[in-house]
Amino acid sequence: QLQLVESGGDLVPPGGSLRLSCAASGFSFGSVTMNWYRQAPGKERELVAKIGPTGTATDYANPVKGRFAISRDNAENTVYLQLNNLKPDDTAVYYCNAPATWQVLAVDYWGQGTQVTVSS
Repeated sequence: QLQLVESGGDLVPPGGSLRLSCAASGFSFGSVTMNWYRQAPGKERELVAKIGPTGTATDYANPVKGRFAISRDNAENTVYLQLNNLKPDDTAVYYCNAPATWQVLAVDYWGQGTQVTVSS
């Protein structure tokens, strides 16, 4: 059974850091680009960062460039998102996503989300 399980969300003050994890199972993890999205209250879900199957290719949304870092460990079937210099606007539920991938995944899969709250 395919699963994506996020963890690591917390309440942190502005300027703080967090490391989110997403443990994957049930599919060929090393063959799939992995994404982190977030959704703030009253806003649409937005793509935050993505990482290619081997981990060498990454891309970030403009608001998080230079502050967030995505990485993956294909031996552990886990993708990470390091969040640094957090701002109140980073407050959101963060979701791990495995997108539909030819010959690997027929549809998009999502985790349950992990709450990140940035507040003093």
